Amino acid sequence: MSETQEMTFSEVKSHNNKKDLYLVIHDKVYDATEFIDEHPGGEEVLIDVGGQDATEAFEDVGHSDEARTILDGLLKGTLKRQVLYPQSFLLSVSCHVSNLSLYPSLTPPTLSQPGDPEHPSTTPPGTVTQSSSADGTGMGVMFYALVLLGGGLAFGAYKYLQAKSAGEAGK
Repeated sequence: MSETQEMTFSEVKSHNNKKDLYLVIHDKVYDATEFIDEHPGGEEVLIDVGGQDATEAFEDVGHSDEARTILDGLLKGTLKRQVLYPQSFLLSVSCHVSNLSLYPSLTPPTLSQPGDPEHPSTTPPGTVTQSSSADGTGMGVMFYALVLLGGGLAFGAYKYLQAKSAGEAGK
């Protein structure tokens, strides 16, 4: 196998037919052109996801270890995901950091190229998404606060009863 290369979705999406077929699975690019006639599920299945991210389709089928080994032999390269931050985020970064050359880790990311699908990890830091509130994090914080409040009330009641019984013992 030759050396792997980095490819963008724009480069991968043009490889979508029987004579030139690339697939993206778990951010790795595979050249399935030579395997298309050998695929046990038929060529249509591969052509349907040709030039696209086929991770979900690949995992939904539940491929065997042998299929994953075959996949390793088809590796062409890795997918170069490009982060797309909203303009409002970039403006807030530039407002807070007047000279980005002093902070090389804060240099603005390159924008995605046309045709690149959105990736779940491209949400800018600090952005609240609908999924983050639905994953139970909010309930965990609320439960923690409730336990803390209950503990405080129990401690207060304990001290009150202790003081009350000490007062009665002194009589």
